[in-house]
Amino acid sequence: MNRNDMLSNITDRKEPWDIIVVGGGATGLGTAVDAASRGYDVLLLEQSDFAKGTSSRSTKLVHGGVRYLQQGNVSLVMEALKERGLLLRNAPHLVRDVAFIVPSYVWWESPFYGIGLKVYDLLAGRYGFGKSTIVSRDSVVEEIPSIKTDGLLGGTRYFDGQFDDARLAINLATTAFEQGGTLLNYATVTELLKDDAGLVEGVVAKDFESGHEISIPGKVVVNATGPFADDVRRLDKPDASPMIAPSQGVHIVLDRSFLSGDSAIMVPHTDDGRVMFAIPWHDVTVVGTTDTPVDEVELEPRPLQEEVEFILETANRYLARPAGARDVRSVFAGIRPLVKLGDGENTAALSRDHTILIDPASGLMTVAGGKWTTYRKMAEDVVDQAVTLADLEPSECVTKRLPIHGYHRNAGRFGKFAFYGSDATEIELLAEADKTMSQPVHPCLSLTGTEVQWACRREMARTVDDMLARRTRSLLFDAAAAIEAAPRVGEIMASELGRDSGWIKSEVREFTAIASSYLYKP
Repeated sequence: MNRNDMLSNITDRKEPWDIIVVGGGATGLGTAVDAASRGYDVLLLEQSDFAKGTSSRSTKLVHGGVRYLQQGNVSLVMEALKERGLLLRNAPHLVRDVAFIVPSYVWWESPFYGIGLKVYDLLAGRYGFGKSTIVSRDSVVEEIPSIKTDGLLGGTRYFDGQFDDARLAINLATTAFEQGGTLLNYATVTELLKDDAGLVEGVVAKDFESGHEISIPGKVVVNATGPFADDVRRLDKPDASPMIAPSQGVHIVLDRSFLSGDSAIMVPHTDDGRVMFAIPWHDVTVVGTTDTPVDEVELEPRPLQEEVEFILETANRYLARPAGARDVRSVFAGIRPLVKLGDGENTAALSRDHTILIDPASGLMTVAGGKWTTYRKMAEDVVDQAVTLADLEPSECVTKRLPIHGYHRNAGRFGKFAFYGSDATEIELLAEADKTMSQPVHPCLSLTGTEVQWACRREMARTVDDMLARRTRSLLFDAAAAIEAAPRVGEIMASELGRDSGWIKSEVREFTAIASSYLYKP
């Protein structure tokens, strides 16, 4: 993927696009893949970088949602479990199964949760990742040596999926491109174009890099901007009633030693009524999450001190070695785009089902809600509706069996480049061609100069933040090290993108400002 080529595809085109997708998160990218793979001319516009917002800040789980089962939302769980299985099949380089332990410190917990998780297995059917079982105290300690043993009676083991959200987003963008789609990051939609009858017939987008505005005609416009959905709806109707109830979820990142072993911990009921996870991910431990209603939606939401303290307090009830403020290597926050059910609803109880809204006057399509695991089904539903609305020639969805870019059945053999999947071979060749670039950019990070080159040349990375936060997860692994690595990353990117020293200084300054909120300083 090359951004300049993408921009030329837009400016050179005279015909209206079949489908214009606004938003480059999970839902928007999934919609672009679905539409392009059916043969439609699709354009995706993203105001910042792909997965800049919510879609790079998840709990890193591909799951049916044990909590949704507790709430009685069986249909959502069944759909998510099926999609979980399809995602493992279509992106095995990014998705893997993980054993989760629900520890028991009270006699009734194992049989109680054991029954519920058997239902979880039953709903998964042939898409199951493994059977749940009640396990002994010794087995729990063997699987998670770092768990607190005082009062531990045993536990329940079940299996779910884990993935790298931002990397999946980049691979989806590449898949959409390979299927014939056009995607442009750093292109903000500033206006909706309408015909004399008031029907939406395209958008005006501002290219961030050139500052130019482009009028782009389209037969149907899909608003897939997640937490920002109401902003786009107000471009259509300034007085549109809000449909999004934004809620902030925070995670902390600890050293891997806090969760030794390969199994994760699932806490089924926290003090605020949520579930909490402690998960081995890459070479770190991710713990979260919270659920805090917020009034303002920002691209860089800031974690609250009380949220981090809540996570640490809850986690330390289960960890043999308590984690403190100094142990937090990074903390990140994301905004859930929950669909409102009515006044006074608790966001923890709002639906994770997706909603498609078509404005009866303008025809603007808005999709909201949902979660990463069900992105593919959401996209299928959106394209089905868009085809009808735009009166396009019907075409069947093919994404159930469409390999996602990077697909490789044995990506683990690529070692540190495993998450690149089939691209790993080319990256290794690039590293061999220039040994100076094959070295890490920082002693505490695995990121190499070669990977920076690759991201600029093939993955449309445009900023230091793109590189350190999403093309690789360096900012999440170690925020302090990422800040220290920023100048070197900026130098390599400047060489690749044709930027000057002023650009490097500006990028380092901007990234440092962003990364400062990932450093936990109580």
